[in-house]
Amino acid sequence: MGLAALALWGAAAGSSPHTLLSARWDSLWYARVAAGGYTYEVVLPGGAVHSSLAFFPLLPWLERLVAAPTGLSYGSAGLVVSAVAGLAAAWGIFAVADLLHGRRAGVLAVALWAALPVGIVQSMAYSESLFTALAAWALYAVLRGRWITAGLLAAGAGLTRPVGAAVVAAVWVAAALALRRGERSWRMVLGVLLAPLGAAAYVLWVGRRTGGGLLGYLDVQAGWGNGFDGGWAFARFIGDRLASPAFAAGAGLIAGVLLVLWLYRLCVRDRQPAALLVYCGVVVALALCASGYFGSKPRLLLPAFPLMLPVAAALARWRTGRAAGVLAAVALASAAYGAFWLNGSGPP
Repeated sequence: MGLAALALWGAAAGSSPHTLLSARWDSLWYARVAAGGYTYEVVLPGGAVHSSLAFFPLLPWLERLVAAPTGLSYGSAGLVVSAVAGLAAAWGIFAVADLLHGRRAGVLAVALWAALPVGIVQSMAYSESLFTALAAWALYAVLRGRWITAGLLAAGAGLTRPVGAAVVAAVWVAAALALRRGERSWRMVLGVLLAPLGAAAYVLWVGRRTGGGLLGYLDVQAGWGNGFDGGWAFARFIGDRLASPAFAAGAGLIAGVLLVLWLYRLCVRDRQPAALLVYCGVVVALALCASGYFGSKPRLLLPAFPLMLPVAAALARWRTGRAAGVLAAVALASAAYGAFWLNGSGPP
């Protein structure tokens, strides 16, 4: 539905859906890495440097893997990767929700995740779908006690996005709790050791390449204006909206933050497994408490799919027609918003 709405909007506005999905904003940076490695950077008038080193390597590697035998451009190859990863993510979310709440809730959790207002990002040559797929299956592996699989998937997530640290934390906390319960196995130890290798390898490589050591990657992110300030910059951004004619936008942002925090409270109240609470908590904290481009915060929350589980469990108790009607309305609104969003001037 999102792609159909984008196609209709593009036909009316004279924009190319393919370009919007594969060759703008972060998609271009991933394609540049796939094409020439980590050689591209932009020096802004104020002296700040936007370096391709900010983008983790797994998506560009997969773009090259798809482009080589097919002849597709790297951007188009990224769309293929996102499409496959989106299906894998949906399957993983279903698997986690099914394990905790049953099959009906599993289907509804996937539908809710797909119909999020920024769900169109799942169809872009971005890394959100790939990361969510790796994270969801890593968490499922943790819940089933498959430690080596969890560690390998966590390592893959760490090669995909900086928030891969959330998956590593989930694996480590789950292992610590299992150890406390008396579980002892070499598989658990190996999974714990494997989990951080992806993120650690890339961060160390960037530090060596830039000469910044362990802080090299943080320096790269600082060039983009990104950092972790506990949410102070975001709070000031909201305050500026509230003190301006854009008061409604500021109030909407506050409502959105409160909704996210309320959903997380429901997750805690429902006693979700510790691995899910830790993973979701880290994703939410990094999204809301980081400085940088504030318009990207909704898509940074996309991997926080455990927030959907309490809602899915509640919808599962509704009659089918009523639940389907609500989901259809949400999906239509999401599709329209996604088309509007991608045809705007700023990056998602």
